Amino acid sequence: MDVYEAVTSRRAVRGFTDRHVPRDVLERVLSAAAWTPSGSNIQPWRAYVVTGGPLARLKKNAGKRLAEGDAWDEPEYEQYPPALKSPYHERRSAFGEQRYGALGIPREDVEARQRAASANWDCFGAPAALFCYIDRDLGPAQWSDCGMFLQTVMLLLRAEGLHSCPQMAWAKFCRSVAEVLSPPDELMLFCGMSIGYEDVTVDDARTGRAPLGETVTFIER
Repeated sequence: MDVYEAVTSRRAVRGFTDRHVPRDVLERVLSAAAWTPSGSNIQPWRAYVVTGGPLARLKKNAGKRLAEGDAWDEPEYEQYPPALKSPYHERRSAFGEQRYGALGIPREDVEARQRAASANWDCFGAPAALFCYIDRDLGPAQWSDCGMFLQTVMLLLRAEGLHSCPQMAWAKFCRSVAEVLSPPDELMLFCGMSIGYEDVTVDDARTGRAPLGETVTFIER
C-alpha cells in the first residue's frame, strides 16, 4: 500500500471484528511511528497499548459507569471552543447529521444518540486500543506533535491492513483509563484509539471533506 492509498483509505472505523491483532504488528507500527517529527525532537507523546484482559476490564468498568449513569469526568482540556464559529460549526453539525442519520437516529432523539455514542467506550468492539498521554506542563506546539504521531500511527496501521478510530471521548472517562493503566500523575490523557480489523457488515458511511479551495490557498505570483 503506497502513502496515497494509506491516506485516502484511512477513516474512523466504528465497527471491528474480534480478530486478534498480533503484538509484533503493533510493535512494528509503533517503532516506525517513533520517527514522527516533533519540535526540537522532544517526542512528547506517551502511548499505552492495551489488549486482552486489561482492555476487557477497562471496557467493563466504562460500561458499568454508563449503566449507572455516572457523570463524565471533569474535562482536563477544552475539546472545542464554547462558541464554535463558521465554518467549523457547520462542519461539525454536518458530521453529526451524517453519523446519526446513517444510524436512523433523528436529531431530537437525544437518548438514542447517547446510546450510539456509548459504543465509544467499548472501542466499537476492537480487540486493541492505544491511549495517548501528554505531560501537563507542555503546550499547544507539543499537542500538535502528538497529533502528528497519532496520524502516523493510523497510516502505518493501514499499511498493515488494520483500521482505527481516534477517540477524544475517552478523555471523558480518564479516571477509568487511569485505574487500568496507572500513568504517572504528570501525564494527561489526550485521546484513545481503537485498533483492529474492520467489520465490513457494519454500515458506517465515510464523512466528506471540504473543497480544496476552502482550506488551501496557493500563492504563485
